Amino acid sequence: MIELPVVESKKERRKKPDWLRVKLPIGEEYKKVRNLVDKYELNTICQSGSCPNMGECWGAGTATFMILGNTCTRSCSFCAVKTGRPPEYDEDEPRRVAEAIRLMEVKHAVITSVNRDELKDRGAEIWYQTVTQVKNESPTTTIETLIPDVRSAWDALDRMISAGQEVVSHNMETVSRLYRKVRPQAKYYRSLEQIQRTKDYGKRTKSGIMVGLGETKEEVFEIMDHLVDHGCDVLTIGQYLQPTKQHLEVAEYVHPDTFKMYEEVGLEKGLDFVESGPLVRSSYHAERHL
Repeated sequence: MIELPVVESKKERRKKPDWLRVKLPIGEEYKKVRNLVDKYELNTICQSGSCPNMGECWGAGTATFMILGNTCTRSCSFCAVKTGRPPEYDEDEPRRVAEAIRLMEVKHAVITSVNRDELKDRGAEIWYQTVTQVKNESPTTTIETLIPDVRSAWDALDRMISAGQEVVSHNMETVSRLYRKVRPQAKYYRSLEQIQRTKDYGKRTKSGIMVGLGETKEEVFEIMDHLVDHGCDVLTIGQYLQPTKQHLEVAEYVHPDTFKMYEEVGLEKGLDFVESGPLVRSSYHAERHL
């Protein structure tokens, strides 16, 4: 009798639990937002980042706009945004973003961007012009800017956050021990310093982290302490979801009860507001953080 070789099955991706199910994007408001995004040739982190809340947020008439193109100079191992050498930025982009926000009648807008490390000002002037033009077009619209790591270009940071936005966010993404694995081109304490400088400038500050990457509860408590010590007002905590097979695998699907515990602990530690849940992303329910 001939024995056949044993063939090992390929490792299957961890099955998502029921609490991570999301509704498909539908509805007239969703279609309206999508048409405006397409018409004005805008980039959104909702699409580029494969956000699970896109249907809910677009259905409510809100979106997070991504300026300075859709190609990032960083290669973070968790992020679905394309990596490479970005083309020249579009100087007309601030006008198009502002006009789209006016037509959408957005009450609270979130604007983010890719990293543009090749630019001396890290894209700060486009940031300034975008926020300024949104304020001119929609004076009653409040704005949160989710800005990238400026790599200690503090003059660029000042320009980015001086245009009148109400909230300035910079995501830490993960705990200190996992930085080289998750954000290899970033530095943990440099990002904390950026948050502190933003607070010193007089802005309401915000950050976000993902869990399920292999961190411990004690490490989550530690980053909360560091954020409070560096002037952070608002923290979002969400479940990491692997966007493609080429990205980091999910180490754990964190139970909703643990997210609730993180929210309670964060508030006890001195954060003003903690948005914590499996499907929470940095711009999710952003209007509440104002």
